[in-house]
Amino acid sequence: MASLMGKKVVIVGGSSGIGLGVASAALGRGAELVIIGRTQDKLLRAQRTLGDDGRVRTVTADMTREADIAGALAGVGAFDHLVSTAGTPPPGDPIGETNVESVRRFVDNKLIGTVLLAEYAVKTLRVGGSMTFTSGINKDRPPVPGGAVVSAIAGSFSYLARALSLELAPTRVNVVSPGWVDTPMFDELVGDAKASYFESMAARLPIGRVATPADTAPAYIYAMESDFTTGETIHIDGGQRLV
Repeated sequence: MASLMGKKVVIVGGSSGIGLGVASAALGRGAELVIIGRTQDKLLRAQRTLGDDGRVRTVTADMTREADIAGALAGVGAFDHLVSTAGTPPPGDPIGETNVESVRRFVDNKLIGTVLLAEYAVKTLRVGGSMTFTSGINKDRPPVPGGAVVSAIAGSFSYLARALSLELAPTRVNVVSPGWVDTPMFDELVGDAKASYFESMAARLPIGRVATPADTAPAYIYAMESDFTTGETIHIDGGQRLV
């Protein structure tokens, strides 16, 4: 297992939620960080939370804009690992009520944004480094009704990683698939109902509770540090696929 000590790690979506959890864990293992997000205020709050000892840089960029992605990664310079946890609330309409514009926005943000990240990352990612993307439990347990689009997009990441792991070898490409995680996005999705949703899910999970960002971070650290893991989808869902 390679250490992250002194390695430069770029985390897209690192200003909150899972990404901030990964940032904290990577910083604790000696990495230098560049966290990329849409909102400067959130990035600055994250930087303060992480403790700015000179190892944390922030870059503002919108993952739906190719020019932002290109500029952000060019400005980073050479780096060792890319992690993307960026996301947006998915469309949840039943298929017969699909809002195509909403679907296109989601695809642009989640899938096209990831393809663009890979396109521009390879220009400065050091050979032998890694890319780690994020899918999720919806590919395995799609909400019914309304889960078709998010399930299709989440599922596509496993195949993207398998193909890129061959194309970009020896650079490694993997996917982390979390279950439910207590993040600000859940507040956007269900609002005040979050507590009851989490209580119900916790009662079903073998682990007995819903994850925090800190619970999911070790999977991303493993994907970066394991020199012999590529093309894989790493599940860290507390057994949610089983229930």
